Amino acid sequence: MKTPKLYAVIMAGGRGTRFWPLSRNSRPKQLLKIIGDTTMLQMTVDRLRKVKFVEDIYVVSGPDLAQIIGSEIDGISEENIIIEPSGKNTAPCIGLAAQHLLKRDPEPVMGVFPSDHLIVGHRPFSGALRIARDLAVSDHHLVTFGVVPSSPHTGYGYIQFDKQIELSEGKAFRVKTFAEKPTPRVAQRFLKSGDFLWNSGMFVWRAVSFMDAMEHLMPEHFRVLVEIGDTIGKRNYLSTLNDKWSFLSPESLDYGILEHAENICVVQAEFEWSDVASWNSYYDVLSRNGDGNVVRGDGIIVEGKGNLIYSTDKLTAVVGLDNVAVVNTPDATLVVSRDRAEEIKKVVDLLKKEGRDELL
Repeated sequence: MKTPKLYAVIMAGGRGTRFWPLSRNSRPKQLLKIIGDTTMLQMTVDRLRKVKFVEDIYVVSGPDLAQIIGSEIDGISEENIIIEPSGKNTAPCIGLAAQHLLKRDPEPVMGVFPSDHLIVGHRPFSGALRIARDLAVSDHHLVTFGVVPSSPHTGYGYIQFDKQIELSEGKAFRVKTFAEKPTPRVAQRFLKSGDFLWNSGMFVWRAVSFMDAMEHLMPEHFRVLVEIGDTIGKRNYLSTLNDKWSFLSPESLDYGILEHAENICVVQAEFEWSDVASWNSYYDVLSRNGDGNVVRGDGIIVEGKGNLIYSTDKLTAVVGLDNVAVVNTPDATLVVSRDRAEEIKKVVDLLKKEGRDELL
């Protein structure tokens, strides 16, 4: 029997608010060169292009970023940029992509990937993806990837797996439950138990299996997305998309489907992974000096340990402080304790409330 083709879908509509003030609405984190010489999105595309059994790559984004993606990202054809009229969280985003794939191929397998994660290790990544594809094809599993925790991280969601139900020779397991970002004490308990993995936010399944789960668990979303899907390739597609999309309520994939579905398994990743979601996780992936300090750009640290400076336009000096991140941009400066870097979204929310759109 011929193996169904695997298509990669990259979700690139996020705003990277925890990476403010560098990440902005007009150029969010996935379109920034924060790790190397290429943008995070281009790194994601390049990683997937190296996987021999990935048939094609799609990107889902909002209309304001689609033009930038089309002009700046190599390896993505214009017709493979799927535009969502507005951000509705992950479940509608993935459902729209599934409809596009089903128009192209009656039996597609879709891999879903964030646009801004850092992964090291091509062979283990490709191997894990192959295992996930085979599980999705053979048993119609909804497959996620879990990363073995190296610390009781409170910025990641967790997946609890059943040690007694091994799949694919012990490389995958049946999922028991999903856990939201925990408190430090709960994270310590997760780590000690040995049956929790970090939720990487990457998934593989048959598009049909995903839509079946949505029909059962999110029936109103299913009906709207099928109506949109019926018009793909027709003259009334854009008008139908814009009209029907407004009826969809925002819903996360985890809450809408994964926390309630029964046919979920997790592939235990053997590659190095970071979601680089905040300045603290950015600090974690960088090389540090003997005092644990990191300087990107023009910075000086005197009598301080565990600090991060990101300052490309001016000198930034830190004296007598430990474990802080200082980020300087031409129009804004951020100073935050690294252990509270997840709270930067509160600053963005306050700026929105005060109508300071020029800083967003």
